[in-house]
Amino acid sequence: MISADFARYWRADAVSGMGTNVTLLALQALVLLTLDGTAGDVGWLNAARWLPYLVVGLLVGALVDGRRRLPLMVGTDLLQAVLLLTIPLLWWLDALSLPVLLVVVVAYGTAAVVNMAASMSFLPRLVDGADLQRAHARIDGADAVSSTAGPALGGLLVSTVGAPLTVVVDALTYLFSALTLRRIRVDEPPARTGVTVRGLLADVAEGLRWAYGPSGLRTLALVTHGWFVGSAIVGVVLAPYALVTLDLSAARFGLVGAAGGVGALVGASITTAVGRRLGTGRTIIACHVVTTCGIAVMLLAGGVGSATGAFAVLAAGQALFGLAMGASNSHEMSYRQLVTPDELQARTNTTLRSANRAVIVVVAPVAGLLADALGVRVVLAAAVVVFALVAVALAASPFRSVRAPVGAG
Repeated sequence: MISADFARYWRADAVSGMGTNVTLLALQALVLLTLDGTAGDVGWLNAARWLPYLVVGLLVGALVDGRRRLPLMVGTDLLQAVLLLTIPLLWWLDALSLPVLLVVVVAYGTAAVVNMAASMSFLPRLVDGADLQRAHARIDGADAVSSTAGPALGGLLVSTVGAPLTVVVDALTYLFSALTLRRIRVDEPPARTGVTVRGLLADVAEGLRWAYGPSGLRTLALVTHGWFVGSAIVGVVLAPYALVTLDLSAARFGLVGAAGGVGALVGASITTAVGRRLGTGRTIIACHVVTTCGIAVMLLAGGVGSATGAFAVLAAGQALFGLAMGASNSHEMSYRQLVTPDELQARTNTTLRSANRAVIVVVAPVAGLLADALGVRVVLAAAVVVFALVAVALAASPFRSVRAPVGAG
């Protein structure tokens, strides 16, 4: 399964993923510590990051399905590097404010939408269908390492050089990714010509019909949208919960994120074996149960008397959350790609991801405002309820019996 070209794809994804995890922590710290923002401001930051999925995601999917995907991946990696470098530059010029940061993040997110659509639809051209789940598991393992080392490195860098300069690390990783991807040699169909607005809209409609129609993806898609409600809440309140409510240092908050990465690495390492034993549907359901338990443990950190104890409990909850994500993602993605023909890959992936990120765009600002008004622990408790409902809904559906191919060994 592991060809030289897949290895290059894997390395590029792993390194850029490391930088992204550094930057996610750095941007939240930038808002809270450098710009003196609030949980509501973190909510707007998260919404800005995912807004392009809502605005242009469906069109991007249709356009990518008619283009060679590898050049798009290289070009958008370079564009993301340039956009990230503007953040420390603006800070150095004393021109960085929350509105300016949000504009940069929206532009960065737009490039990321194109990159995601091209990257996810390119993978089935590198790997045989029977090996897709194992390929995703390997990618998830690298992501887990990135999400372990990335936040820890990010917390250390924020504590030593500050949040704005920490963003430079991510820019360099995107440059590495672009240079690595350029070495891949894969024959792709030529770009489609004669694209019209009417034809493009028809392509978008076809992608929507496939994602929510006869493909068999609808149940998983709708439940996943619910999962992203909970994830959006956690993404907004976790930083102020750790840095303000629990009064953890940026370095300790980075280690909390690293604990999630360790959990994700464990999840990715066992997920193929678990999938062979339980099947695709039951594996994903079990992961949602673990997610619910992880967020509940995080909530308990607020009742621990000492800062060290609160840090340990929060890290344990994050580790469970990471374990669930590391174990579930490869099954969800491989199932989606296995039932989708090549000519619909970009549209299907982008349609569903756009809907998921649209959930974040709507929920994140609301979660931030509610956290400011009611307290972050109350809103975090709401996330526990959301994740529990997601697990119950999927367990009650016929999807629990789905069993997709899982590679051996």
